[in-house]
Amino acid sequence: MGSGNAGRLYGTLELLILKTLHGTDPMHGLSIAREIEKLSGDILQIEEGALYPALHRLMAQGLIEGEWRISEKRRRARFYTLTSAGRDELEAELGEWMAHTRAVLDVLDVTARDLSRAGEVTR
Repeated sequence: MGSGNAGRLYGTLELLILKTLHGTDPMHGLSIAREIEKLSGDILQIEEGALYPALHRLMAQGLIEGEWRISEKRRRARFYTLTSAGRDELEAELGEWMAHTRAVLDVLDVTARDLSRAGEVTR
């Protein structure tokens, strides 16, 4: 198997974006990516080539809205917020993700102790 997280991130980026926007003030794309990276302890690195298409897909689906504003660096940027449909989707997707994760952990025979040790190794 290859190194890096691009393959593992596939299919979860949109969920991570929805979760990051939940309960926050509007955020621009780069701040969303940096927040995901920070919360993951820099394990998940979000590339612009993946981030912006995901944001556009979420907007097209009506799950987020974007509004042009001036960023803290005095640049024009689109700031995103979660819609009510996005909150509903987040709840549904999070439930599915948790069930999927539990099933994978069961197959891998991973325990909470194993997860704790893995966190020590990767950080």
